[in-house]
Amino acid sequence: QVQLVESGGGLVQAGGSLRLSCAASGPTFTRIAVAWFRQAPGKEREFVVAISGISGRTYYTDSAKGRFTISRDNAKNTVYLQMNSLKPEDTAVYYCAADVSRAGTWPGGPYDYWGQGTQVTVSS
Repeated sequence: QVQLVESGGGLVQAGGSLRLSCAASGPTFTRIAVAWFRQAPGKEREFVVAISGISGRTYYTDSAKGRFTISRDNAKNTVYLQMNSLKPEDTAVYYCAADVSRAGTWPGGPYDYWGQGTQVTVSS
């Protein structure tokens, strides 16, 4: 079992920054790939960025490239999402998710454990 708890969301003006954290439980966190998704009101959940286990290889979607940085601190069982140059269209609930089963091909998941989400609101 893996439990994920996100934090760090909030209200920020356009152009500002936020750092989201995803704290995980479980002894095998080092090997687990983690991703961030987001869901804006009225829209489907969207994959944003992922980081693999062990090697820490990263994958960014076009919406995240150049502005977002994912990282992990395995000693703290935590994955971070640094978001810079935020835009109003980044407003969403952000979820972290873990690929524990490793049934698929990274970064595609499937992601089988999810956090509760943290709200990010970017004002114009």
